[in-house]
Amino acid sequence: MKVSELPYQRDAAELFSRVADEPWSMFLDSGYPKIDMGRYDIIVARPVITLETYGDTTHINDNGNKLVSTEDPLLLLKQYLGDIDNNLSGLPFCGGAVGYIAYDLGRRLETLPETAVQDIAMPEMAVGIYDWSLIIDHHLRRVWLASFCRFDNTSSIWQELHDLFATPSATEETGFRITSDVKSNMTREEYGQAFNKIKQYIRDGDCYQVNLSQRFSADFEGNTWSAYLQLRNVNPAPYAAYLNLPSGAVLSSSPERFLRVSGNQVETKPIKGTIRRSVFAYEDKELAVCLLESEKDRAENLMIVDLLRNDISKSCEAGSVVVPKLFALETYATVHHLVSTITGRLAKNKHALDLFRGCFPGGSITGAPKLRSMEIIEELEPHRRSIYCGSIIHIGFDGNMDSNICIRTLTKYKDKLYFNAGGGIVWDSRVDAEYKECFDKAAAMLQLFKQDKPACP
Repeated sequence: MKVSELPYQRDAAELFSRVADEPWSMFLDSGYPKIDMGRYDIIVARPVITLETYGDTTHINDNGNKLVSTEDPLLLLKQYLGDIDNNLSGLPFCGGAVGYIAYDLGRRLETLPETAVQDIAMPEMAVGIYDWSLIIDHHLRRVWLASFCRFDNTSSIWQELHDLFATPSATEETGFRITSDVKSNMTREEYGQAFNKIKQYIRDGDCYQVNLSQRFSADFEGNTWSAYLQLRNVNPAPYAAYLNLPSGAVLSSSPERFLRVSGNQVETKPIKGTIRRSVFAYEDKELAVCLLESEKDRAENLMIVDLLRNDISKSCEAGSVVVPKLFALETYATVHHLVSTITGRLAKNKHALDLFRGCFPGGSITGAPKLRSMEIIEELEPHRRSIYCGSIIHIGFDGNMDSNICIRTLTKYKDKLYFNAGGGIVWDSRVDAEYKECFDKAAAMLQLFKQDKPACP
């Protein structure tokens, strides 16, 4: 184990800017100092191994050796993580896997119809194996460069890394520009038709809840890191992230934790129930109370709590799964949410990735029952979800894991930015309210598109 301390930076984005333009650089962002809902930021770059899954094939770059495998992607990831290292540092991540698992990797776990169009040709899994990380602790106001030193090269570049993050950055922000109107892949009429079809499925007993989303897109030019800095200004979030990949970029301002494993302790925090915020304090409070007292939103939340209790129970000790918080209110820049917390103890014969597999994709963004909801989503949404409603994840060599749900998340692919917004449709849902909720949830991203900064010529 190797750990060096560096000068504290209140805004970790300044530290990440030193590697932001490097392929495979990743910033797991607690939103501090814009919000104070998380403790740690994590920065990684220069992976030793990368894994990218396209359909049935995973492309592996292992220290420059390029391999191809048709093995199960999550099993491959577990193999490359290797044996769990019990050398506990007290830090949240000192090396391991960081990246995303797209919603569409669910096709490797379940059999789904081939209806929706796939036009974002990014990997279904893009994960790097990193032998070092930069950890920013905003409670203790300290920064560490840390590594388990699993790979020989790490010690030889240690001083170079230390100097890189200890030296003030001279990088200048280059800006970005939105060069078209924002377009949805559904008209109001088409959304209504999909909504009515879901209500019919509920009436027929096929399902209880289905998450229906529409996708927005706009033409983009310039620097995605600059765009992310603007996004975290308008919508800071505790499970945010910026991933710079060869195939594109992911800009996430997610408020939702998917799964966390610390030692043998498991936690998931599904969001179900959303209402807009108001600039007027008295109205904002009334809206929050309205959400807390909404029978429809509470019932919607409870359905997903029950689903996730069942999902995590597959990998947890019998009798250990409990719900310490039900229908708690969390407030963000543009919306209030109802959030529940479910916990358990990971069974001794289970790995964090076993837990992940048993719960993916998250129930809060599919519906109940999960498989039937996913089939209906595939039928009714015009385009595949790609990264939206997947998960950004880190799994350490020590076996610990944390992950988000990729909502409030933009994908930059080729010359476009894409993002989805939607919500759970239940029997009590009203089409006008659900359609409006899409735009309430999209408000931060739409605001970003109005705040673009001219790109340098």
